[in-house]
Order: sequence, then structure tokens, then C-alpha cells
Amino acid sequence: MDFSQLIAQQTQLPRAGVHATLSLLDDKATIPFIARYRKEKTGSLDEVQIAAIAELYRKYQEMADRKATILATIQEQGKLTDDLRRRIDECWDATALEDLYLPYKPHRKTRADLAREKGLQPLADEIMRQRSDFNPRRYSEEQLQGARDIIAEQISQDECARNAIRRAFTYTAVISSKPVKDKADTPEAQNYRDYFNVSEPLKRISAHRLLAMRRAEKEGFIRVDISPDTNECLDKLDRIFLRANNYAADQVADALEDSYKRLLKPSIETEFAALSKEKADTEAIRVFRDNLRQLLLDSPLGQKRVLALDPGFRTGCKMVVLSAQGDLLKHDVIFLRMMDSVEKLQQYARDYQIEAIAIGNGTASRETEAFVHQVLGDSIPVYVVSENGASVYSASKLAREEFPDEDVTVRGAVSIGRRLMDPLAELVKINPKSIGVGQYQHDVDQTRLKESLNQTVESVVNYVGVDVNTASPYLLTYISGLGPTLAENIVTYRRENGPFANRQALKKVPKMGPKTFEQCAGFLRIAGGTNPLDNTAVHPERYEVAKQLIEARRRAGEGQQIDLRPFVTDEVGLPTLTDILHELEKPTRDPRTQIEEFHFDENVHTIDDLVPGMVLPGIVTNIADFGVFVDIGVHKDGLIHVSQLTDRRIRSPHEVVRLHQQIRIRILDIDRSRQRINLTMKGV
Repeated sequence: MDFSQLIAQQTQLPRAGVHATLSLLDDKATIPFIARYRKEKTGSLDEVQIAAIAELYRKYQEMADRKATILATIQEQGKLTDDLRRRIDECWDATALEDLYLPYKPHRKTRADLAREKGLQPLADEIMRQRSDFNPRRYSEEQLQGARDIIAEQISQDECARNAIRRAFTYTAVISSKPVKDKADTPEAQNYRDYFNVSEPLKRISAHRLLAMRRAEKEGFIRVDISPDTNECLDKLDRIFLRANNYAADQVADALEDSYKRLLKPSIETEFAALSKEKADTEAIRVFRDNLRQLLLDSPLGQKRVLALDPGFRTGCKMVVLSAQGDLLKHDVIFLRMMDSVEKLQQYARDYQIEAIAIGNGTASRETEAFVHQVLGDSIPVYVVSENGASVYSASKLAREEFPDEDVTVRGAVSIGRRLMDPLAELVKINPKSIGVGQYQHDVDQTRLKESLNQTVESVVNYVGVDVNTASPYLLTYISGLGPTLAENIVTYRRENGPFANRQALKKVPKMGPKTFEQCAGFLRIAGGTNPLDNTAVHPERYEVAKQLIEARRRAGEGQQIDLRPFVTDEVGLPTLTDILHELEKPTRDPRTQIEEFHFDENVHTIDDLVPGMVLPGIVTNIADFGVFVDIGVHKDGLIHVSQLTDRRIRSPHEVVRLHQQIRIRILDIDRSRQRINLTMKGV
């Protein structure tokens, strides 16, 4: 089925571009490939737009399957009318679809079912007509109650009734919480005391507050309720179902109130609880995704000889020496302020011609940095590197395969050093949830989170490009069109046959078919090969036009603009020609920024050294929708609340700062009892 019109309406994107994107997705093209090399077909849709199309496509396909199941179920009951079939066929709203199905949905036996078995459906129908000649004295209270149960269920399944209550929830619902009495005074509950006795409009609650409340509820410390204005809801139902003022209408009114309290309100509350959680998940996943992208695009040092230190007091600092290619050459242990450690550090720096030093940012990081500067002075640049996830990597199967003869301390130090050289290549080996840049990542939908993070990693890896002759199989796995098997095949082929001389040689790799080559070739780089274009983002399918552009530039002369219009064909338009020209101008340029050294304030080492008003340098360690966490060198991150980032109106902290950015902040106040440091960037 063609979903392009539905998706175009929902995304506000041109239908032609959506249709072309769906065709490419059906043809197994990846999102990075479509965005980079099929701009003419899609109308230059970017990765975010293509990903949104792909997500909606998946949802509509799932809805089509759901509709088939619903139609088959109603058909088996012998209740599928032509009008109902038409309404289901035309419905592409998940909530409305379930409302249509609700009266026919198999369920456990209800009070209404029991009443129907007693033959009370005709009585319920008579009452619903609300005629003035209805006489309740003709029936027992048990019969009237059964009829009211049937009416209550019918009201709860009525589309108009459900939509009316949904509107009330949308505009007036309040989310509130109460502490669980026997747990409120426990030490564990104190982490959630800010969420005891909360009451605020559901439509205004922030994602992080809602997720925190749901976590506290899940752990049994609070009870959460979502309720609209009850009187407003009952008034809405009265206007829909009450058509008279008599005995029958009184029965309907009683059934209506019961329906709302027992059936409708709990049902719609569950629906809105799920919707609000889904909305909060979306926001939290977006924050995590944006942070992860910035982290993966962190500035690389490049191929330099690195000495990496994993700091420690009692057990010493694990020290490793890495070659410019990241190979482990030597490892040792040094202890701060000991003479033999001074000699070791000087010897390793001299013998291995060390070009940079990486120090993990954990315990003893500041002391280790000071020791290195004391011993080596400023002769070698020193960088403090985030350790988040290093311990996870060091104990992983991947680390054991890379370094089967080394212990976890050596592997962790290697990860710190390699992270300085190329953060992207090293971080792809670690589960993104373990690298410390999320917001309530364990509370959101884990399937959605995993899909979003994997898509982000894939996007960044393909944006940067990968040297096929040096990349690890873990990095190659994320290249468009590849996967674990082909990534391993590439590395095995490289090991057995030597480095790839050109992109065409990739076709010799086992299981590398024409379609896969088309998808991956433009993102794989070959430095120093037989064709200079193989070290660019120019796709092999466009080498001929690239050569024509090179010749045109040569004829035009240095710095002269060339007219691209003569090179336009049915297959190659201005977007692709512009991309090629841009790539030819800076063929080997890494899109990531250059790395910079950073130094904390030498007078500040612990939280006790801080005083309000102090201005300090810091590094952004995490970004949430409520604010920014900053390392200022006291082993406890401070928080810049979103209101303290800037005077201008912003939608997200990402508009002001980026992850690992070096900034200057001012101390607002310090809560030493709770180890909280409040910061500001205003006026600094």
C-alpha cells in the first residue's frame, strides 16, 4: 500500500520526496545513503526528515497489520457490516481504530455480560429511550442494576463519550502524587522527596519530572494519579446521553456516573498515562540522542604517540604507551610523588617520543595531572579524558578479544588513550547507555532508545567516514550497508591480502554484492591509494562527473567560481554537484573540530574550596532539558539550571552549549549537606 500521502500530510513534506524515500527504503537503501547520495530523488531531504518518514512508514505498516487482525476478528463474530468495514479501512489513527474495535474486542466476562445472559438487554434499551411512560416499579432493583451495568458499558464504549472525556483530560487533567506512608520516611525515599505531594497540569509537566515521578511510583515510594475535572466530565456525558427529565433518565444518569468512575475514567487515565510517558520518553531520548551525537563528534587528537594514565591513589596509576595507530606498546604502574615514578615517566616520554598525554577524569585525576606537569613541565600537551564507560569496555567481550593477555586495568587505560586519539572509533565499542550522557535513560522505552541511539551512531560514523584500512570491525559495522559479518570479512580480507589499494577492491570481499557496495563505498576512505577520489566522500558512481569538475576548475584558474549548470543531467543535479565541488575543495578534511587543552583552576580542588561569586573554568559533561552539568574540578559536577544559561529565550540547552565545551561559570550557591553546586553563565 502507498502511504506517501498520509506521511506527507503528517510531516508536511512534499509527497514526491516522501514517495521517492519510501521506494528507496523498500529497495533496502539506508538513511545515510539516501540523505547523502540520492538528493535529486528526495528533493534534498535530510537524515532527520528521512528518519521521520521511515518511522511513520513502520507505524503505518504495523497499523495495516492491526486492521487486518481487527477485521478478521469482527468477521468471525458475524458482526462486520459494510459501513464498519469502510470506517476501519479509512481509519489511520491508532486511538480511533481501537475505539471502533472496542465493542467487538474479546474480553473477560463483565458485569454487563452477566446482565445480558439474564436477558436484560431489552430493558437497558428501553431505559436508554428515556420515554416518559417508563415505570421502574415494574422491575426489581437487581434487574434495574443489571440494565444500568449494560448502559454503563455501552457508554464507556461509545466513540463520542470517549472523545469527550479525552478532551477533558487534554485540557484539564492534573497529575498528582502522594507518598506511600510506610515508605516515606525511609532513607531511600529521600531521593524522591521533591515529588511528594505534587500537583500540576499534565500538559505542562516537564519530561524529567514526569519520568522521575514514574520511577518513584515504580519503586513504591509514591502513588500517582491523573484526573480531569470530574464535574466537567459528567456534564459532557450528560449533554451527550440525557435527553429527558423522568424516571428512565434518572436510571441513565446513575449508569452514566458509574460508567465514568468505574470504566471511562480508569480507561482514559491509562491511555493518557501511556501518552504522557511516551511524550516524556521522546523528549528524554531526543536529549540523549543529541548528547550522544555531540560526544561521538568530539574533537580527535589524531594519530599521535600517546601515553595514557588511569589515575589511582592506593593501587597507583595504570600507565600505557600507544603507537600513533593506537596499538599497545608498553604498560606499567606509577605511584604519585615517588622518585622511581618520576624517572619512569621521564623515560617513557623520552624513549617513545610521546606527543600527548591522556589522563582519565576519575579519582586522583587532578593530582595525577599536577604530578605530570611537575615532572614534564609543559613540553607535552596534557588532556583530561572522560572515563565514562571505560570500565564497561574493559570488562567486555570486545576488550577480551582485543587484549586477551591483559587485565581490565590495562584495557581501561588503553581505552582512555584511544578515546583521546579518536573518540568516535573508541566509543562505538561501548553501549551508549554506559557513557554518562543520558537523562533517565533506564526509565524510557528501551526498544525506542536502542533504535534511536543506534541510528545516531550510524549517522555520525557515516558523516565522518571511515578509513577502511585501519578501522576496527566494530566501527565498520555501522557503515551504511555493512553489518557484523561484512565488517569482519573486510578486516579478514585486509589481514590476508594487505591494505585495499582502491574502492573497487572492496568488491573482492566475500558477500560484498553490488547493492552493498553501492550503499557503503562512499563512506569508506582509502588514504594513499591508487585513486585520490577514494579518500573523499565522492561516490564511485560519480567519479566521471568529479573528474569533469576537476578539469573545469583547472581551466577556470585558482579561486575562480565555475558554473555547475552545464554538468546537470537527468541523474545528477545541482545538489550532488555542489556536494562534489565542496568535497574537492577540502578532500581530506575531518568534519570534527580541533582539540584544545584545558586546565582547571589551580586553587580549587574540593567542594570546600568553593565560595559564591567565584568565577571558574569548567567542562560541560552532560546536557539535560532542565540544565547543564559542568565539571569544575572538585569531583562533583555543578548544575547550571536552564534559566541560568542565558537571558534569551531558548527551547533547549543545546542551543547554548555543547557537550565537552570549555566554558566559564560563576558559583551561585553550594549545598554542602546534599553535595549540590548551583552555577550560572549569566554575566560571566
